[in-house]
Amino acid sequence: QLQLVESGGGLVQPGGSLRLSCTASGFTLDYYAIGWFRQAPGKEREGVSCISGSGGSTHYGDSVKGRFTISRDNAKNTVYLQMNSLKPEDTAIYYCAASGLLTTVQAMCVKTLGDYWGQGTQVTVSS
Repeated sequence: QLQLVESGGGLVQPGGSLRLSCTASGFTLDYYAIGWFRQAPGKEREGVSCISGSGGSTHYGDSVKGRFTISRDNAKNTVYLQMNSLKPEDTAIYYCAASGLLTTVQAMCVKTLGDYWGQGTQVTVSS
């Protein structure tokens, strides 16, 4: 069974940090671009950050540039999202997705593309 599982979410104070993990089972991530997306209540799902299969190309949404870092460890079949300087507006359910399409990571993020999706992990930034 092909599955993506997110972990690492939780409650954090403004200015704090969290690291999200996205681990695949049933398939290897090597040939897939991976994206992190988020959806806040009443808002559309948006692309946060995306990374190519090799890790050589990355894209970040304007609202997270300079604060979030995406990385991948193909040996562990896992992609990470390091989130620093968190703000209340970062509160959302965060999803990871894998895309095997021949597209750019920018397109993946902007168009919220994904062949496989995880169930999401809640991130709440509040004092």
